[in-house]
Amino acid sequence: MGLSFRGEFNQKVDSKGRMSIPADFRRVLESGDPNFPESPLPRMVVLYGPHLKNCLHAYTIEAMAEIEAGIQKLPRGSDARKKASRLILGKSWETEVDRDGRIVLPKERREQIGLSEEAVMVAMGDYFEIWNADTFRAEEAAEIEDFLSEMPDDFDPLSLIPGGG
Repeated sequence: MGLSFRGEFNQKVDSKGRMSIPADFRRVLESGDPNFPESPLPRMVVLYGPHLKNCLHAYTIEAMAEIEAGIQKLPRGSDARKKASRLILGKSWETEVDRDGRIVLPKERREQIGLSEEAVMVAMGDYFEIWNADTFRAEEAAEIEDFLSEMPDDFDPLSLIPGGG
């Protein structure tokens, strides 16, 4: 298993949709791109399907290849393969990180998540999410408050992991 995405980063988004990819995330993208370092600009795949309401998902090239291999294992012509292909393969976009460590998110992708001035990039292990900063803060606060309200006061999140708590 390669490097994992870790951390949460706020990034400015300019009027052309350019935003910096955090250096820690770039190292993971580099390690997950079979063409790196021969091709010095690491590539990534952004998933934007309609099932993603408030954020975009960004994968390394290798992680997306694993997802594609999983789709190809589904029976040809099956409804599951058709849906997975349309929602994942059909709604994904490959881009590369430029020499300044930035990507350009197309206007349609920015509009989908209401992204204008500030993005939050949130690590999810094998991928990271790209959010409008205000939307993320509101969603995260509500999600955590709801979850923790059902847990004992001494709840330890490591207990969610088998053998972790």
